[in-house]
Amino acid sequence: MVLFEPIYTKVLHWARHPHGERYLAGISFAESSFFPVPVDVMLAPMVLADRPKAWRLAAITTVMSVLGGMFGYLIGAYFFDSYGTQLLNYFDAHETFSQVQASYIKHGMLIVLLAGFTPIPYKVFTIASGVIGIAIVPFMLMSLLGRGGRFFLVAALVKLGGDRLEETILAKIELIGWATLLLAAVLFTLYKFW
Repeated sequence: MVLFEPIYTKVLHWARHPHGERYLAGISFAESSFFPVPVDVMLAPMVLADRPKAWRLAAITTVMSVLGGMFGYLIGAYFFDSYGTQLLNYFDAHETFSQVQASYIKHGMLIVLLAGFTPIPYKVFTIASGVIGIAIVPFMLMSLLGRGGRFFLVAALVKLGGDRLEETILAKIELIGWATLLLAAVLFTLYKFW
């Protein structure tokens, strides 16, 4: 069953679209506060489509992600009582949110840096930061370092992979897609039972 090749082809088409950078900026902003899909799925194909723009695309993604994180912070600080519970319900993240609050107490601002760099849902950390009321400037700096580190690393790896990487992805996209889906299911199951 061919499922992932048409999706990958469509994402590459969007990546080459004249307004692709705007789409990337919008998704980067939304992903940090409420959108469920990681922005990497758009950043990587856009770098593949136009490797000389790798650093520009990583910078756009970083800046807009940090701005989106600030929006998540504002949701937590000012709108959590009204809308935060609905967001946590939507993402089924009440338990994660409680763990994030405990992590802040234990690790402080380093947790924002870690959340910005890893695939952990960053939006939960941005909202929690606002609820807890951590200082906005350190929050922004840690977000900038974490998100920037992640997106510039993705851009660098894709840029270095070049044509060979694009050929490999296209040839093995179904295997990569199903393996990623299986890994996500395993991680989700482990998370639920852990």
